[in-house]
Amino acid sequence: MNLITALAISIGTLAAVATYLCLGTSAGLQVWALFVGWGAFYHTGGGAASIGKCAINHAWGAIVATLALFVVATVGGSVAVTSIIVGVSVVALVLGAHIPALATIPAAVYGYASTAAFALLSGVTIGDLGASAGATAMVLVSMVIGNLFGFASEKGAGLLVGKSDTAEAETA
Repeated sequence: MNLITALAISIGTLAAVATYLCLGTSAGLQVWALFVGWGAFYHTGGGAASIGKCAINHAWGAIVATLALFVVATVGGSVAVTSIIVGVSVVALVLGAHIPALATIPAAVYGYASTAAFALLSGVTIGDLGASAGATAMVLVSMVIGNLFGFASEKGAGLLVGKSDTAEAETA
């Protein structure tokens, strides 16, 4: 079996499991954030190292977004003021890449964007750090579980490719 077919089967099967986990249980996981984390796993190259890279950088992005939203709520202001706050927070987000553990900027951006989207679209009171922290935690947990699903789908595809190669060698 070729790798794309194996990935399709592995990812499709686990996507059904992930969707059930998010929608069919009371865990509160966000299916879209799980899939963003899953994509980030592959975007950062896959393998066990991607889990840590993604998780740390998702967390960095989520923290920066939560703080930015809190400042926006605290300062209150026009679109221009909000835009400046977001711009400054993104500068801080990217400057974090000077620290090697925070150097996977795309994964940090996914954490930032996912956290901001969830907080703003779900109506979380962004001026309440407790409420914001809860929303941030749910997004982050969902994304890290997505990273783990990425790892599992990669391993599953590898098994399918390996089994296919073994079967073809035995029939030849």
